[in-house]
Amino acid sequence: MNDGADDGYLWALGLMSGTSMDGVDAAVIRTDGERIDAFGPTFFRPYTDDERTTLRAALAEARHMTDRNARPPALAGAEKVVTDAHRDVVRRLAALTLDAGAIVDLVGFHGQTVFHAPERGLTVQIGDGARLARETGLPVVHDLRAADVGAGGQGAPLVPVYHRALAAHVGLDLPVAILNLGGVANITLLDAEADPVAFDTGPANALMDDLLMRREGLRFDDGGRIAASGSVDELALARLMAHPHFAAPWPKSLDRDAFDAGPVDHLATPDALATLAAFTAASIAAAVALLPARPRRIVAAGGGANNPELLRHIALATALAVTPAGSLGLSGNFLEAEAFAFLAVRSRRGLPLTFPGTTGVARPTTGGLLALPLTPVRDGG
Repeated sequence: MNDGADDGYLWALGLMSGTSMDGVDAAVIRTDGERIDAFGPTFFRPYTDDERTTLRAALAEARHMTDRNARPPALAGAEKVVTDAHRDVVRRLAALTLDAGAIVDLVGFHGQTVFHAPERGLTVQIGDGARLARETGLPVVHDLRAADVGAGGQGAPLVPVYHRALAAHVGLDLPVAILNLGGVANITLLDAEADPVAFDTGPANALMDDLLMRREGLRFDDGGRIAASGSVDELALARLMAHPHFAAPWPKSLDRDAFDAGPVDHLATPDALATLAAFTAASIAAAVALLPARPRRIVAAGGGANNPELLRHIALATALAVTPAGSLGLSGNFLEAEAFAFLAVRSRRGLPLTFPGTTGVARPTTGGLLALPLTPVRDGG
């Protein structure tokens, strides 16, 4: 690893705690906010059961919010959990980066989304960026969605501009679709020199994970084995696909809890999971039909890319080859964390994070707030 940023490149550490709420993903990349020069170490820190319970309580309380800066008791407790966990991750990964011969220059901190309603001009991510900067000794770029929502955009998805850089870095044949399968799924179409087109397609893992937690106390369907043993209930699938989001034009974005798994409540768990996997796939097929160009293939990233049964459903529904990002030498599990490192550097340079084709904002828009440490610490401690 090469140290130093005198050529315009920075070693940036990105953090992501997604809608699946499984834990904190963290990754280090070297970038100037336009190109990717190198990849550094990664780290994952799972949330404990108690921490996850605290976060779920915050989701419930956040549904009633009208002020994104308000911190009623459940949100205040969850914000402490989120900030503490991210602080520990930054310290650990900064030390690993130093061991590898480089020094982290900047942190990109997404925080935890607890409510997203851009139609109300409201998006809420918890996590104290100023405290994270103080307690890690590193500058932190945070609150990356608010500027876009304030300018009339959807505030999501944010990752497409990184998808564009990543596709150029590995030389993907265009047009290609990058599909992120977290709690919610989003798709990015990359086609020649055009700005990316992207939007949230619907649920990815959230409905399946929540059902398994309620019924079996399991966090997720490992490898999709339970779903693979079930059968799709076509009537329930049709009811799920009746949601108006799927026919709406892009740009569009979703809250984690925008969908209800009620149509599968009467099914045995294997059949319910098979139907929900088919639902995710059908919603992605509906999204592909809305794209301005048909991609040559789909590259899948995020936790859902580790579920071969889900990928099988997506390939069948879209009639496209679906390739896990990991098979291309990319870090599918840490792609979003890498993206927030990339976005932090773009924010520092005043480069746009969002575009009319990704969030519906009127013009390319930058964003993010910078929190500086009181006493810089550059030794990974």
